[in-house]
Amino acid sequence: MDDLSTTSATLTYWVAPMTSSLEQDEAVLEPILDEFTATTGIEVDVEVVPWSTLWDRIMAAVSSGRGPDVLTIGKAWTASLQATGALLPFTDDVMDEIGGADRFVPVTLRSVGVSGEPPAAVPLYTTAYALFYNTTLFEAAGIAAPPDTWQEFVDDAKRLTIDTDGDGEPDQWGVSIVGGSGITATHQAFILGRQHGGSLFDRDGNPQFDSSAQVAAVRQYVSLIATEHVVAPGNAEYTSALDAIDQFVAGGAAMFFGQSIHQSVLADMGFADYAVAPLPVLDPLPAGGRDTRTFVGGANLAVFANTDHRDAALALVEFLTSPDVQADWTAETATLPVVTAAYDEDDLDDAARVFATILRDHAEPMPQVPEHAQMEILVGGAITDLMARAATGPVTEDDIRAALSEADARLTATR
Repeated sequence: MDDLSTTSATLTYWVAPMTSSLEQDEAVLEPILDEFTATTGIEVDVEVVPWSTLWDRIMAAVSSGRGPDVLTIGKAWTASLQATGALLPFTDDVMDEIGGADRFVPVTLRSVGVSGEPPAAVPLYTTAYALFYNTTLFEAAGIAAPPDTWQEFVDDAKRLTIDTDGDGEPDQWGVSIVGGSGITATHQAFILGRQHGGSLFDRDGNPQFDSSAQVAAVRQYVSLIATEHVVAPGNAEYTSALDAIDQFVAGGAAMFFGQSIHQSVLADMGFADYAVAPLPVLDPLPAGGRDTRTFVGGANLAVFANTDHRDAALALVEFLTSPDVQADWTAETATLPVVTAAYDEDDLDDAARVFATILRDHAEPMPQVPEHAQMEILVGGAITDLMARAATGPVTEDDIRAALSEADARLTATR
């Protein structure tokens, strides 16, 4: 990167939320961006845009050609925005300008756009799923270690589903899930689908939501309410991770599927009686199955192709992905660094080491296809409907296949 110490540009930067409040996001960003300005002379006009409105803001900017210089985008949106041509491609030469592609954690570079094309963004921060478990409840149940396989997980969840007051209904459940969230449902369909040897899309980008592997994966997830009875039926109405976390903190559930960012939520609630472990895996894995236990979450950093401040924008990208900034930023937000040099094992606590291992050894990116948003709506909607049905009655394999086939057909019809 050229010397920019005399540059007088002012960059516009749209940032997606990283913490539980916009005020906290701004408090995290302010010293980082102040350091960037002091180093380069480049001012940054930053705006934290809620996730709920960010997509519409970006699409309006794409249509008008008047957008920010730099912006945060969801990893699942990258291929869709890449297709618009509105983002600066990170060719090999551009990657070299920001320090090279080889400094990033390899798996994070698999969620920056369509394979075979120059990345439309670079990783900014990432998250991973893990199993959060209440150590006191595990000890009370005589469970010495967290489950590693799916069968161990179900067995432990049953031991932890307890009717303590004798009214015939458990008041402590084995697991709490966000059963009413379509986005969470697609995450689990992807993770469990990979364990079964499936994929939501084939190599050519065609949907295959109703493959045998994907039907088995969704059946496994829905079974937590429908047949295993280790999740409270009311979880089918949970639409936010905060719902599951509230139940967990109150002692109403012994485990939940959470992401690394949820550590900060638990800290804000003053709850520390937990540990984390990788999500359980099928054992043995079916033919073609993979030991996948998380998707690659988080956000990417993109530059608008029509920026008037290309070099300054790339300087900000290089700065925000530098090891020191990555280490400080992610520590403040309970996310995970995307550059290898930001990981100092001596500075990692037990939970951070678990998440680092999950990201390194058990992570895969969600499919990088332009139709990702439609997939989340269709597949997520099908699964949440099945969860709602499971809360009140039986759900068969044929029901699951029919729901996924309808989602598949609806997406195919739009292509």
